[in-house]
Amino acid sequence: MKSNSYINGKPKELHVLDYGLFKVHANGRVIGICGFLIRTAAGENILVDTGFPRKYAYDIATSSTEDRLGEFGEVLELTEENLPEAQLARAGVKMDDVDLLIMTHTHIDHVGGISDFPGRPILMSAAERKLDRPLYWGAIQPLEWPDRKYLLVEEDTQIGPGFRILHVPGHAPGQLAIEVDLPETGTVLITGDAISRPAEIEEGFGGSWDVAQAQESGTRLMKRAQEQDAFVIYGHSPEQWPSLRKSPQTYT
Repeated sequence: MKSNSYINGKPKELHVLDYGLFKVHANGRVIGICGFLIRTAAGENILVDTGFPRKYAYDIATSSTEDRLGEFGEVLELTEENLPEAQLARAGVKMDDVDLLIMTHTHIDHVGGISDFPGRPILMSAAERKLDRPLYWGAIQPLEWPDRKYLLVEEDTQIGPGFRILHVPGHAPGQLAIEVDLPETGTVLITGDAISRPAEIEEGFGGSWDVAQAQESGTRLMKRAQEQDAFVIYGHSPEQWPSLRKSPQTYT
């Protein structure tokens, strides 16, 4: 595993951020949209993903029409309280307090606030940053890459003590997962959309950007979780979402 010291302190707490609810038309599945705040013993604040674009908090219908999102699904719940600013505030963190933004990938429900943290470095996959624009969804790509310092990974990388980024393409070309070692909870594996829910493994990851890579990445993540006795947080599991502690509650 490659090592780059982007983080100084060990992870001390993990906040699950609630970015709203979405219904997938194809199967009727209602999924939580999640982000994460990881705080370290050195006082660092790392934000993982940013949810839907801000415009959805003010006018879901018009925003969905603009993005043709109705072809895929429906935003059920998303208000100002589900935007990063309000979610971070639950943990007593301001937008300016974020030291590093990690993008697990750049689909619409993860990349919406990528431009909202001026001056903050963005860690993401080199494969996805090479694209002309963030993925967003389907053929709709309205966002441009913000002018930031990009920390690009191409393989599994330890970015600080007890803090690992796993390169797991398949769902998206630059899909990342995150693994942190917490003092009490132990190892936590955030699969991101590499595994949206446990059943996806048996179902074969249909609809992924690259199904074969998604299957390989999913198998590798589950093997890793078992070997490390990790607590796994899936990307969009309807069964797991209600039971996860949401900020200001924490995993420590």
